[in-house]
Amino acid sequence: MIVVVGLIVAFILVLIFSNRATRDCRWREYRVSGCDLRRRWHCVACGAEVFTSDGTPPKVCHDPRRKRT
Repeated sequence: MIVVVGLIVAFILVLIFSNRATRDCRWREYRVSGCDLRRRWHCVACGAEVFTSDGTPPKVCHDPRRKRT
């Protein structure tokens, strides 16, 4: 019974603290590009392509079809 309650609590915490802006995005680094200063990222879910200078994937969805608020 304690395990079931723990799983429910964990699921609720994941829903609360997950980043909804990139929930559907799956960023993949495109390493073939010859630029060493910026990293090229491609989202396999929406097709967006973004360059970042810090080497980390984007934190916000860049899908052109998505409505921004």
